[in-house]
Amino acid sequence: MRRRTCIITYYGYMDGSGEYYIVIDSSICDGCGLCVGQCPKKIIETAKAMIDIEEKIVATVKEEHRKNIKYECLPCKPDKETPPCVSVCKNNAIRIIWKAKA
Repeated sequence: MRRRTCIITYYGYMDGSGEYYIVIDSSICDGCGLCVGQCPKKIIETAKAMIDIEEKIVATVKEEHRKNIKYECLPCKPDKETPPCVSVCKNNAIRIIWKAKA
């Protein structure tokens, strides 16, 4: 029996104002692209990645947006409601960490 390797990637950052991450579990993402179509800012894409010794298509955050997650994701109000990218993921491979300091 083959064990499933858990590959979790945190895209984002923590600064003096809080923590802001898009978290993708590539071991359960099937690369369907539904999250890509739901992102109003088009910061999510699908790309090839090496997952547990095989190449696989998975969701990722585009490189140019990774240091701006706090501002890029703001239109979806991740602190008040479930963002569209999370809602549409049938495998629950995406989650948001949004902890603004008061």
